[in-house]
Amino acid sequence: MNKSCNTCENFEGVFKSYWLDSTPETNHPVLNEDITVDITVIGGGIVGITASLLLKKEGFKVALIDADKICQGTSGHTTAKITSQHHLIYDKLITEMGIEKAQKYADANEFAINFIENIVNEYSIDCDFHRLPAYIYTEDENFVSSIKKEAEAALSLGLKAKFLDSIPISLPVKAALCFENQAQFHPRKYLLDLANKISGDGSHIFENTKIVDIDSDNSCVCTTDNEKKISSSKIIIASHFPCYDALGLYFARLSPKKSYVLAVKTKENFPEGTFINAEEPGRSLRCQNYKDSKIVLVGGEGHKTAHGENTLTHYKNLKSFAEKTFNIDDILYYWSTQDYMTVDGVPYIGHLTSSTKNIYVATGFGEWGMTNGTAAAILLKDLIIDKKNPWEDLYNPSRPMTSSSIKNLFTLNIDVAKELVKGKLQGAPNTLDLNNDEGKVVTIDGRKYGAYKDNAGAIHLVDNTCTHLGCELKWNDAEKSWDCPCHGSRFSYEGDIIEGPAINKLNHYKENPNRIDPNIL
Repeated sequence: MNKSCNTCENFEGVFKSYWLDSTPETNHPVLNEDITVDITVIGGGIVGITASLLLKKEGFKVALIDADKICQGTSGHTTAKITSQHHLIYDKLITEMGIEKAQKYADANEFAINFIENIVNEYSIDCDFHRLPAYIYTEDENFVSSIKKEAEAALSLGLKAKFLDSIPISLPVKAALCFENQAQFHPRKYLLDLANKISGDGSHIFENTKIVDIDSDNSCVCTTDNEKKISSSKIIIASHFPCYDALGLYFARLSPKKSYVLAVKTKENFPEGTFINAEEPGRSLRCQNYKDSKIVLVGGEGHKTAHGENTLTHYKNLKSFAEKTFNIDDILYYWSTQDYMTVDGVPYIGHLTSSTKNIYVATGFGEWGMTNGTAAAILLKDLIIDKKNPWEDLYNPSRPMTSSSIKNLFTLNIDVAKELVKGKLQGAPNTLDLNNDEGKVVTIDGRKYGAYKDNAGAIHLVDNTCTHLGCELKWNDAEKSWDCPCHGSRFSYEGDIIEGPAINKLNHYKENPNRIDPNIL
């Protein structure tokens, strides 16, 4: 999915994550034989890589499995802020979960910042790790009281926070909150260095190896898409969206959110700090070393996946914001990412369900996966070695729901039901009258297809029904993909899976209808 600007109406820059473009591509083997290890880790992002290394250091033989390339998913498309300042979360946590749980959340994320710094120092990792303040600000008078409440909540938890009436960027700020001694880094430089320490002594990394089945009845056996088996005593599922559900109903408890990033060169120096606003539309800012200079990462424009009517507009909105805020020399890169939000704002980390004692999960990091993902790896390691961890009840995927999370769960699934019904009832034209580089839903022989006409004039037709739960897919014009508005699965215009939870690709015109498999059991 790496495309130059000419695929997106001549939008400036290269459509690729800077993190990917500035690091070498990995080349780990495909699993081509049955193996036995102590622990299987599914998913090669920050959770999977960190957990694999920690478990290897504990003496376990680990197999880290990725369906694509490691550190190429969300961990390779993040803005990579390492902070305990997660929007306006602490006042909410104290109100809905109590001060004890809020304290554990603060402690876990502060611990993760220090843990990453210690790992960087221990292994002398050149990954641009840098301590700096993190700001949340508002330009809206209606959010001033929320900023003040968050400051009070943060201070009550012992966080080094202070309320301000300005920030070191020329924006008409009404109020701000600064968390001191936070951090940022280059995520792939950090994670690829950790990954290099995993293989060997009975441990392995396998790429382009997709897990299609997990047998947890008698032993933990994972089957791959080429019918090879991995036997182990325990499994960690860290595949962004869980690739195995076991009636945990994660699809009903996670909501996909899409957001966007520009990497721009500015004429002026960027101030010390990372920045995010409190209101909508979201805006995120941070600086990053780039060759002999700096670039600014301008992020935001978040929305539920496949609910942005014109996805290219989000990049244009970020460009407009950047031009109003800075003197822009050039737009070098642009990319998007997808996060999963839980109904209460706290990730699910622990046993997959209360009855799956040997299968663990880490998912739902919202937009704060660098610290929460690191905390997840530490917690999962502790659970596996039977070490008491104070964060266990906070992150427990089977934790009781608050009244607010019950309401969010209801709203989320009403929206899914509406999208499912609307997609089935909505008509589609029965003509393939398409311009080059245009995609839309069409009806052919009574069936709906996703049609895309490429720049060479070739038309690509795929069955437009999501293979996860049967929702109708929507065209993403900026990234030339078919996206599911229900649970966030994404497919290329040729039908290949870009993002789960779907496990089956889309069939083409004149092939059988898509195979729907929610993979719940």
